[in-house]
Parts: sequence; structure tokens; C-alpha cells
Amino acid sequence: MTIDLTNRVAIVTGAGGGLGREHALALAKRGAKVVVNDLGGAVDGTGGSLAAAERVAKEIREAGGEAIANSASVTDFDEVEAMVAEATERWGRVDILVANAGILRDKTFAKMEIADFRAVLNVHVMGAVHCAKAVWAGMRERSYGRIVFTTSSSGLFGSFGQANYSAAKMALVGLMNTLALEGAKYDIRVNCLAPTAGTRMLEGLIPDDWLAALDPALVSPAVVALASADAPTKTVLCAGAGGFETARTLLTRGDYFGSREDLPEQVLASLDRLSDLDGVIDPTDGTVQYKHELAKAGFKPREN
Repeated sequence: MTIDLTNRVAIVTGAGGGLGREHALALAKRGAKVVVNDLGGAVDGTGGSLAAAERVAKEIREAGGEAIANSASVTDFDEVEAMVAEATERWGRVDILVANAGILRDKTFAKMEIADFRAVLNVHVMGAVHCAKAVWAGMRERSYGRIVFTTSSSGLFGSFGQANYSAAKMALVGLMNTLALEGAKYDIRVNCLAPTAGTRMLEGLIPDDWLAALDPALVSPAVVALASADAPTKTVLCAGAGGFETARTLLTRGDYFGSREDLPEQVLASLDRLSDLDGVIDPTDGTVQYKHELAKAGFKPREN
């Protein structure tokens, strides 16, 4: 099976360099028409220019593909809607959204300003929300859509000095989980990519030979897979240095204590047993937890 994206229309945000550039090039190589979106700002989100996006769009066109540059800020819903309208007017629709745009403002939580926390959430979370909302109605009408949010191991597992970034990245997993459910009947498949890549965000933080091994181009095949007709949905796909994994939120079988005076003490003393992965459950949606807990309390499963 060869993934063919001919005549598909994709928007890739934050595509002026690094991972976003590689995503845009990879999608275009498979035949997609690409909106290369990038505000053109610094790593912390300051500044802006169309130049970076235009360079990548030109690169795609010179290779025989179709692409346009766009400098909309993902934090501005009106600008995002205008970007989607431009793509729709030019190519008829938007089939694929890769929400890759992001900024960093790293500091320990004690030293972090609230403004820096809010700015990171605004770009990563609300930026993804704005983009998804702008394409959602069209995808529903056409009963087809592929959306890829960009999460991170920082959000999935934590990262010292990145409380704002970690919170934002885990929020995108929650957004994916619900949009995947709501989009299922319309064949809108929503997934997350957790990339590890040697981009400017990692410069100076890890050794140079590690940076070289973490070639962003080795991540983008995951985006092509998640943008394909046969993509999964509600999947966190991890990628870096040629390796691929999935990450999941699971529920242990736990135990049942009923109602008793020493319940807090019993829970605390039983955490090791409650964390045992034997018989772990992979929930399909948020109702699984309370149904599982009610079953332990003696209630039989029934339809809502």
C-alpha cells in the first residue's frame, strides 16, 4: 500500500522551518496541495514575517508541487478563518490539518511569569482549537478530515522547567480524545504526534551529535501516515530518530474498599496495588472509569 495524497489539501502551521517545514515537504511529496503557515516569529513567539513561509512554499513549487504561503497568527481566530477561506477558494476544501505551531518560554514554575504561562497555552492550545474549529464544519459537510495535533513527551511524562509547555501539550491529548469521538461519524480522524527532533527549540540543550541524529525529516513520515485515508483515530504516535511508538492513557483494575471511616488511609496504603498493571484497561471514552467503578460496587452494566 502506497499513501497517495494527490488532490488532498493540507494546512501545516508553524511550517516555516524545523518540523513544520519537513511536514509540509513530506505531504507535498505525496501529492498534497499545501498551505504553508508561519507567523515567522522567534522561538518565544515575538516578531513576525511571511518570509519563512514563502521560502518553504517556493521550495515546494520548485519541486513541482502546489503551495501557498500564509502568515496568519494561530492565536487570532479571524486570521485562521481567513486562511481556511483562502485555501478553500483556491483549492475547494481543506482535507488535512497539521497543527504544529508552537513557542517556548521555559523557566521553573517558581520563576515563571503568568504572562509566559498564558502565552504558551494560547499558541499551543487555543492555536490548535482555532485551526480545528475553522476546518471542522467543512470536514463534517464532506464527511472527511484528518487532523494532527502536536503533543510532546513533556506533556505526556513531564519536563523540568516546562510547566506551561507541558500543560499545553497534555491539553491537546484531551482535545484529540473528544474530537476523535465527535468526528467519528463524519470520518474525521483526529490524532496526536509526539515528536522528538533536533530543531531550534533544542539547540544548546542536548549534545550536537544527538541533535544530528534527531533529524526532523525522520518524524514527518508519521504525519504522512496520520494524514492518510487509512489513518487511525485517537492515537498518540511518537516519533524520533527513525523510531516510532504509541503512548496511551490506561486505567488499572484497582480495588474496591466500599465506604469506611479509614478509607483515606486504606487508599494511601494500597497505592502500589492500585497501580498494578496486571489486567490494565484501555478506555474507549470517559464513561469507562465510572462504569468500571460501579461494576466493582456491584452494579450491573446497562445502557445509558
